[in-house]
Amino acid sequence: MMKLIIGLGNPGKAYEQTRHNIGFKVIDYLAMKWNAPLTQSKFKGMYSVIHRPEGKVMLLKPLTFMNLSGESVSALMDYYNIDIEDIVVIYDDLDLPTGQLRLRQKGSAGGHNGIKSLIQHLGSQQFNRMRIGISRPPAGMKVPDYVLSRFSDAEIPEMAQAVEKSADACELWLSKPYIEVMNQFNGS
Repeated sequence: MMKLIIGLGNPGKAYEQTRHNIGFKVIDYLAMKWNAPLTQSKFKGMYSVIHRPEGKVMLLKPLTFMNLSGESVSALMDYYNIDIEDIVVIYDDLDLPTGQLRLRQKGSAGGHNGIKSLIQHLGSQQFNRMRIGISRPPAGMKVPDYVLSRFSDAEIPEMAQAVEKSADACELWLSKPYIEVMNQFNGS
């Protein structure tokens, strides 16, 4: 059995520090913390396999661009025979205050194109997700411009804390049912 932690984002230097890439940030943080750089390139993504006391864990950053994330995730899950209940997807959410976490076991895409792609390719809405709040854009700013913008200096410490909390939640999930992780981390 292997667990898969997926961070959504867009590849390339131009997108590295953007709001839409907070899922990638969590994966980068876990890779650094576990000394497991994403060195494998396959299935339209970068990934690493980690052997931990709790079992095997895979970290994945799809490199398909956000709107096609499901292509990478489904190909990797099929190849490694990973069950849908053994994944968690980490991504940005406009409807949550900056830095707030919300964990769920299922749900709609809520307008998020990366999640739409996952639902389409996995054929289900029943998968664990970890949403990290990025708040709504200021009046007059279009959503695509906002999600591809960088965090303000004031937001950076909040988002760093959110990344750490998300990583802590992922670590807890390796040894506890997701419902327990939800109870501990929701709203934090």
